[in-house]
Amino acid sequence: MLRNTKDLENYAISATDGPIGHVKDLYFDDDAWVIRYFVVEAGSWLSSRKVLISPISVHHPEWNERTLPVSITKEQVKNSPDIDTDKPVSRQNEEQYMGYYGYPNYWGGGGVWGDGLYPFSMVPAYAGYAGYRLDRVDRAEREREEEAYLRAERARHRNDDPHLRSCKAVTGYHIHASDGEIGHVAGYLVDDETWAILYLIVDTSNWWGGHKVLIAPAWITSVHWSDQTVSINLSRDSVKGAPVYDPDAIWSRELDRKLYEHYGRTGYWAGSATLPTEV
Repeated sequence: MLRNTKDLENYAISATDGPIGHVKDLYFDDDAWVIRYFVVEAGSWLSSRKVLISPISVHHPEWNERTLPVSITKEQVKNSPDIDTDKPVSRQNEEQYMGYYGYPNYWGGGGVWGDGLYPFSMVPAYAGYAGYRLDRVDRAEREREEEAYLRAERARHRNDDPHLRSCKAVTGYHIHASDGEIGHVAGYLVDDETWAILYLIVDTSNWWGGHKVLIAPAWITSVHWSDQTVSINLSRDSVKGAPVYDPDAIWSRELDRKLYEHYGRTGYWAGSATLPTEV
């Protein structure tokens, strides 16, 4: 099911032994357009410190209660790497975070979560780097293999540029069609199983009076972070004639098809849609 990231703000994050805090922002990877972290403001128990929580740890969301239970403890969160969420998160920060929780890196693999874990796939092991639960392998041998793997990954990606962006910060970016501006980013719709951003919600009210439409990341040709603009390979007329986005409607595959057919694009569910490359 698709979820509006705005609706996820202020969701409670619940550890295995009690509440952690509430979601204040979401960081997405602008290379694959996938939510990589929830920025959570912890309560008074942690002096309202902001911490990162990976969707990998989320299990069985309680949507009616606006709660995301996670397979980690409050003590783990308390002792987690202190990352300044008001500054860009570096790849080194991420490596430290992933190593602490025992998660494999999401970058460098084939799928949206790489070749390792993905949301709902496991209850993490919490000691050292024991993140891969290979029950048929001797524990000592497993730890040696994991440590060697993580060292190699750190070395390979040491100089990678970070690609994490704040959903709040990118909201408001101007959308440029192939023949002119058409609106601004008003939100995002994410798949609540993979946490991939499937659509940007575009507000075209400055042109067509309250009209909101959806744009898939695969139709983005470039994002210019310095001047806060997003360019798409669609014309203004095609966007104007697109199906209107109704936030109260339950999104379905039939609505997916109508949208993709309108733009003359092959659906992402067919496995042929590609995600954009940042420039």
